[in-house]
Amino acid sequence: MPVPEPTTNASLVRLHHLGLGTTFCGVEHHLSTPAAPIHQYRGIKYAAFPARFRQSKVFNEYPSVTFATMHGPICPQKRNIKLSEETFFGITPNLSAGTELQQDEFECLNLNITCPGGLTPNSRVPVMLWIHGGGDRGSGSEWYFDGGALVRKSIECNKPVIVVTFNFRLGLLGFATNSLIREDNRTAGEKGTGNYGLRDQRSAMEWIRRYIMEFGGDPANVTLFGSGSGAADIVLHLLSRANEEQTPLFHRSVIQSAIFEPILPDVGSATWTLSRVMSALKITTIDKFREIEVEKLVGLGQNLRAVDDGVFLSDGWEKYFHFEAAANSHAKHAHQHHKSIVERPSRSAASPLSASPHLRPPLIQTLSNRSISRSRNVGAKSRSRSARPPPHHPSRPILCADPSRQPLIIGDNSSDGTMWSRQISLWTAASVVRRLKAICQNLSKASGLLRAYDISSSTQAEEIIDRVTELVGDSRVAWPTHCFAEAARKERGGRNVWRYVFDQEGPSRGVPHHAADIMYLFDTVPLPESAFACADFDTDTFSDEEEDGSLVTSLNGTVPTPPPVDVALGAHIGAVSDMTATAIIEKCAALQDDDGMRTASPSTDDEWLTANVDVYTYARVRDALQERWLAFAHGEAPWREDRVFVFGPEGETGERSDAIFAGRRRRHMWREVLEPLGAHLVQKCGVELSRGPALGADRG
Repeated sequence: MPVPEPTTNASLVRLHHLGLGTTFCGVEHHLSTPAAPIHQYRGIKYAAFPARFRQSKVFNEYPSVTFATMHGPICPQKRNIKLSEETFFGITPNLSAGTELQQDEFECLNLNITCPGGLTPNSRVPVMLWIHGGGDRGSGSEWYFDGGALVRKSIECNKPVIVVTFNFRLGLLGFATNSLIREDNRTAGEKGTGNYGLRDQRSAMEWIRRYIMEFGGDPANVTLFGSGSGAADIVLHLLSRANEEQTPLFHRSVIQSAIFEPILPDVGSATWTLSRVMSALKITTIDKFREIEVEKLVGLGQNLRAVDDGVFLSDGWEKYFHFEAAANSHAKHAHQHHKSIVERPSRSAASPLSASPHLRPPLIQTLSNRSISRSRNVGAKSRSRSARPPPHHPSRPILCADPSRQPLIIGDNSSDGTMWSRQISLWTAASVVRRLKAICQNLSKASGLLRAYDISSSTQAEEIIDRVTELVGDSRVAWPTHCFAEAARKERGGRNVWRYVFDQEGPSRGVPHHAADIMYLFDTVPLPESAFACADFDTDTFSDEEEDGSLVTSLNGTVPTPPPVDVALGAHIGAVSDMTATAIIEKCAALQDDDGMRTASPSTDDEWLTANVDVYTYARVRDALQERWLAFAHGEAPWREDRVFVFGPEGETGERSDAIFAGRRRRHMWREVLEPLGAHLVQKCGVELSRGPALGADRG
């Protein structure tokens, strides 16, 4: 979280930048130690723009001394409303107290650099650039995106990186356009219109390419990583004209639970959308639009995102979102390589255990070589085991023949639909049925979709929310993620695409909700007290078992225990303890009958369904996630390309076969139900359901 400006010179660090002719005065990070020094430079202006709705240009005019001890302003947005991350992470008011950042439309383009101490221009350390999500809200300067813990981990595992977070324009300020704005941009000599937030992001990449070397970074080794709408922005950069026709500004990307927009409006459609805003404001000219106080514009463009202006995106970018073709291609590949795939069990066969807060994704895990198999979907069978070579520990470099076809890691969380929980909770079963029929305008299509997700007018109130959440999560995140990954793999000749699934419960909510992976990756949010109450293990080491019977161990055998927690800084600092699987295996075995099924007693059932994330489980998943992201940033294969890496549930980590991936997501349903509907219709269903019912008949 933002730290007050230091009052003594002891915490100041200085870096003289020859290229920019300035000395940056930053701070020594609170996680810094003599063995692992960490420096942080905050609020550095990277770009500027001359007027509202104009494109930004890289900034390079600094005074002789630039103070970089405080976070800079962020893009104007609604105040006093919790961000989605704060809700998911269980952040209490005392943690958020005093962390509100200033807002300024014209000074919000700034970045924060967190790096190992002692670097020189010859160090050439990989750079990881975080693109935050949140749609029309949020910022890269939020304390839970602080790069200190990730940089510390990179030093510990001898894969040092520089982490950069930054701010850019959002909502109406970042994505509004119409014919008037397009003409104004053209008169100013700018190519394209709208997408100002995306162009701000490119300005940040350009600043890094020019100036990061003096901080010790390698401008030829930049990895983008982001979640939600930030991950979707990365997809658009991959598909951009500049990425295809110019020297790419980044070299790898990590796409985490992207909220895809496969159908983008053109300038004509954007004009119609913005005309309603201008009508409400009673303005008709671009000059009047620019004169309006920014406070009156905040919140008006919450649904404005990227526009296809004919310039930013490359020709034929839409082919990446021909989901049907990509999915059919993968289905053929899967049929040839996997004779037996675990399919999604029918709901009619489901037991009371299907009421899990995980929203009933098909989850299959194996915890140890004691053959403890379990499934949260009744009907899923235990995995077969056969003798195979020991698990692969990737260390080979990534080879990329085409710089514009960057290698990527891509995946999703099994309960990403929870991002829209509040809006979805307003639906009734009858209103969902009416709305889907109206969207599909075809009784057969609507009936197939409703039947697949077990939705009818008589669905119980306590069940309809979970089922709509499943549908929204599949249509807006999970299915597009799968199809985009297949399209990317095909374009890259079957190489350089690594898939993962994140099914690990969030420490605060007990489900693998949207953004749960961010908590483990940045390691900044204090764990709840319940996590420490469960940590009574007396053990050494814990290894997951591959489905072939071999063991997968984490790259780091020791597991740091987070407490005590410095609440003021929102980071874990503590001792190290070693644990093994024995205690966890015994705990799991205690919850099972002789035939391997879970017992149905109320006490054990509650414990199983709402199991808290203890400090060991948290540390294990955190380490696995951080280590593989860092290896990828260093140009190493994070795991075998023909495998899927799993994070969770309940601390499981390791490489798994594609058959296991099929068992954890509703791939069969996507193929049978969503593909025939087509990307456009599926997206429309997901978007409209995620926005909640209208004020009229939908609420009935």
